[in-house]
Amino acid sequence: MSTIFEIETAKKLMAKYKNEPELIEKDAVLPVLSNQKMNAYLKEIGTICGINEPMSTHTARHTFATTVALENNMPLEVVSKTLGHSSTKMTQRYARTTEALIQKNMEN
Repeated sequence: MSTIFEIETAKKLMAKYKNEPELIEKDAVLPVLSNQKMNAYLKEIGTICGINEPMSTHTARHTFATTVALENNMPLEVVSKTLGHSSTKMTQRYARTTEALIQKNMEN
């Protein structure tokens, strides 16, 4: 699955819930009953999609930081703020260096 497809899918999902009064009041983008319930939904989606790797909100944060943000040249400081971190030190734990990221930087 390409990153562009992932980003477009995320945009459509966020647009679907954009005008939900409860989410506007909570200043949230998506409805989440609890972290535990969200993780259960992610595992169910993974099963349906044939994804055999563990899925959770925690792994989603790692994936966002690495493949969506950093591999698309988002500065670490912006990724940090997006994840709600007070310093980039915490963000560095999420931002794994991938082969694609190394290759992009070497090409530059």
